[in-house]
Amino acid sequence: MRTRPFTWLSALAGLALFLLLALAPGVTAKATGISDAAEALKQGPVYVDPGARSQLSVADEKALAQKIEDADKPVFIAVLPDSAAFPADSVLRDLRTATGITGLYGIRLGDRFDAGADRSVMLANAVQNVVAGVTTPGVDAATQLNNFVDQALPTVKGTAPAGWSSGSDSGGGSTGSLIALGTVLVAGGAGAYAVVRRNRRKRAEEERAALDKLRVVVDEDITAYGEELDRLDFHPSEPGADDAMRADYERSLDSYDNAKSAMAAAEHPHDVRTVTQALEEGRFSLAVLAARREGTVLPERRAPCFFDPAHGPSSGDMAWTPLGGASREVPVCAADAARLAEGKDPLARQVATESGPRPYWEAGPAYGPWAGGYFGGGLLPALLVGTLLGSALSTPAYAAEYGGGDFGDFSGGDFSGGDFNASDFGGGFGGGDFGGGGGFDAGGGF
Repeated sequence: MRTRPFTWLSALAGLALFLLLALAPGVTAKATGISDAAEALKQGPVYVDPGARSQLSVADEKALAQKIEDADKPVFIAVLPDSAAFPADSVLRDLRTATGITGLYGIRLGDRFDAGADRSVMLANAVQNVVAGVTTPGVDAATQLNNFVDQALPTVKGTAPAGWSSGSDSGGGSTGSLIALGTVLVAGGAGAYAVVRRNRRKRAEEERAALDKLRVVVDEDITAYGEELDRLDFHPSEPGADDAMRADYERSLDSYDNAKSAMAAAEHPHDVRTVTQALEEGRFSLAVLAARREGTVLPERRAPCFFDPAHGPSSGDMAWTPLGGASREVPVCAADAARLAEGKDPLARQVATESGPRPYWEAGPAYGPWAGGYFGGGLLPALLVGTLLGSALSTPAYAAEYGGGDFGDFSGGDFSGGDFNASDFGGGFGGGDFGGGGGFDAGGGF
C-alpha cells in the first residue's frame, strides 16, 4: 500500500514525458482548419485560431476557459477567422462532427457569432435566446463570449468532458508551456488526486441528498401499494379462482417484495427507477386479476395514469395542457378522464418542493428516476415537454442518460462521434434554420 502513491506519481511522470515527446515537435505548427479546432476542443473548452488571435488575447482566452472548467459544463468556444477554411454555412455542423462530443458550441467567426447545442445539453429556444442576447453589433470578442458563457452556464446540462485538463491552452501553445504542464503533472500529482477525491465526495453527497428526497416519495408509493394488496379480497383457494388468477396474484405480491427490496438496496437516485417499475408491473397485474374475476375483457398493457401512477393503468389518452405549456395527449385513468371532461383539474401526484407541495412534473429533475420507472425513458420526455421536469429530461436518450446513468448525467461531455442528426446544421452564418428534429440545435444563423 505504501508504494501505491509513488507508482501513481511515476505514471504521471511517464505521461508528462510522453506529452513532451509526442507534442513538442508540432507546437509551432499553424492551425489548418476544423480538424485543428476540434482536436484543441477535446483538450480544453476554448480554441483561438492563430488567424483570429487579434480577436481574443491569451489572457482573456485562459480566463474564459477557466470559467467554463470551474463550472464543469460541456461548453465549447471557438474563435475563428472568416476564411475559406471555416465555411460559414457549415462550420457549426463541421466542428460538432469533428469534435464528436455532446455539448454547447459557440463560434465567433470573424465579427459574427452563432451557437448550437445537442438537445440533451440545451434546448433550441434557450440557445436562440442566449445568442440573441449577446449579438450586439461592434461588441468585442472578449465581452461577447464572456456574456454568452455567463448566460448559458446556468442552463447547460451535463458535465465537462473527462479529457479536459485544467488550464489547458486550447489556442496553441509552446514547448515551454508543455514543459510547464509536465512539471505540474508530476509535482502537483498529489494535489490533483486530492481534487478528484473531493469532487467524488461532493458528488456522493449530492446523490445521497437526492436519494433521501426520492426515498420519501417512493416509500409513500410502496405503502400505498401495500394497502391496495391488503384491501384485495382475493384468496387463491376461493371458489372460482383458477391458475391464471393465482398467477396474477403471485405477480402482484412479487412486485411488492421486489419494490421493497430494490428500495432497501438503492444507493443512487437512478436505482429508484427499478422500484417504481416494479410497482407499475404490480398494479397492472392487479388490474388483470380484477378483470378475470369480473369476467370482463382483459386490459391492454398501457402506461399508468400520467397524473398519478398510483391510479393504476390508464384507460385511454386525453388532451391536457400544463400551465404555460402546449397541449399534448397523456394517458389517463377513468377517474381523471371524467374530471377533465367536466373541466376539473386532475388528481395530480403531489411532491414536496421548496415552495410547498407541487405536481411531480413541476418539481424538477430530481424526480426523473421516479417517473422514469413508471413511464419508461422513451415516453416520459414527450409527456413532460414544456414542464420543469420535461425541460430537464427533454432528450430522447433520457432512459440511458438520466434514468439509467449516474445522478445528473444528461450526456453532456459524452463522446458521440457523428451520431447526431447532421441535417440540423443545414443553415449557418447566413441565417439558416437549425430547428430540425435531430439531436443538435443551433441558435440561428451567422
